[in-house]
Amino acid sequence: MRIQCHHYVSHREQLGHRVLSRRRFPIRTLTFTRGTRLKRVSNLSVVILQASLFSSFDSMSIGTAVPDINAIFFDNHDAVYSLFMKAHKCYDLIPTSSKLVVFDTHLPVRKAFYALVYNGVRAAPLWDTDNQRFTGMLTITDFIKILCKHYDKGDNSERIRALEDQQISHWRDQFELDGTLRPFVYIDPNESLHRAVELLCESKVHRLPVLDRKTGNITYILTHKRIMKFLSLYMRDLPRPSFMSCTPRELGIGAWGDILCCHVDTPIHDALELFLKNRVSALPLIDENGRVVDIYAKFDVISLAAESSYDKLDCTVQEALQHRSEWFEGVQTCLETDSLFQVLEAIVKAEVHRLIVTDQDKKVVGVVSLSDILKNLVLDPCQKPPPPPPQSQQAGGGGPPTRNASGTSTGGASSSDSPPHSIPEGIEVEDDDDDDEEAPPPSIDCSTPGPSSAAT
Repeated sequence: MRIQCHHYVSHREQLGHRVLSRRRFPIRTLTFTRGTRLKRVSNLSVVILQASLFSSFDSMSIGTAVPDINAIFFDNHDAVYSLFMKAHKCYDLIPTSSKLVVFDTHLPVRKAFYALVYNGVRAAPLWDTDNQRFTGMLTITDFIKILCKHYDKGDNSERIRALEDQQISHWRDQFELDGTLRPFVYIDPNESLHRAVELLCESKVHRLPVLDRKTGNITYILTHKRIMKFLSLYMRDLPRPSFMSCTPRELGIGAWGDILCCHVDTPIHDALELFLKNRVSALPLIDENGRVVDIYAKFDVISLAAESSYDKLDCTVQEALQHRSEWFEGVQTCLETDSLFQVLEAIVKAEVHRLIVTDQDKKVVGVVSLSDILKNLVLDPCQKPPPPPPQSQQAGGGGPPTRNASGTSTGGASSSDSPPHSIPEGIEVEDDDDDDEEAPPPSIDCSTPGPSSAAT
């Protein structure tokens, strides 16, 4: 089925579903599989509502999805998840019905971010009408880059607000001049999920468009969370690796010790700088006693765009988060003694990208994200560590220090044999975040043991 559209496609309501208007506009032609529906988002963007395009993974079973592979799994339990991902294609992850928001690069930035808020998504692919191809992704990070750049230059809120009327293409030109424009990373539907995890980790991105090279259409957006949700559907049918009973810290999964945090009275512009300089997408908020009380994520910044509140960059992050106080369920945390399986179960149930690891006093000791877990489950399968040799009692106490926004330490001294400190890459709140999920992920059953080029 070929659908011709100009700058927008109008729609009408019928039995609660949006369908195409019978009006057609020349200029640009999009080719979709039969059953595809569109709805208008703004003058230069549409939402692709896909239906009956692919078999739903909800109807799969381990026997039909991965024929005759159990024999391989049982030969190597620790590599079971890696082999599972190699046996599945990205195509298998695409649900029967999904929503995809696409922006034309000529769309004003203000309308683009309004559309993100309206549709509850964190990012959208960008279509270059002049070159007739997808060129990248529009994310909250792009908005933060512009805010920080003009705030540092001393521009007032009125001048920053004027940036909203600029086209997305103009922003991308600025990023290219600054050397911060990232290439477009995508993957073919016939590539394995193992390759998808590789691209997500190597490129340090959170969203990987699935682009059909035959039609040139993006059919789905893969994320760490969606891949983990898919894996969780089959965990009860797969043998459980021995290392799943170990703690993430024992396996070297996650960031431990000197964790980047933000104080509740940190100004918003300082938090934005921390996002960009350290390439993280969420910051635990700590009070005067060093206890975690909240979390400030990149997606929370979109409220500045939605309300055009560019004069509030000097407000504290705690004040900026008051708008969500009614529905916020609290920071998702776990204990250092929790096993990897318990951590994974908690992440899947809570539909978040990461857990903040705390001690008994609610002080931050680490962060474990989905990207950390997938990297160690799929790309570099963990090995159960040998029992530690007897150690003499060490003097001193206290947990590892926590860095606040100014870089100073808050907390006890860390032992010399602790894992190397690192700052977690790409944390995403949902979502966070997010995240653009159509259905809640199932819980894990505890009873049984192409060529690519780049996204932002």
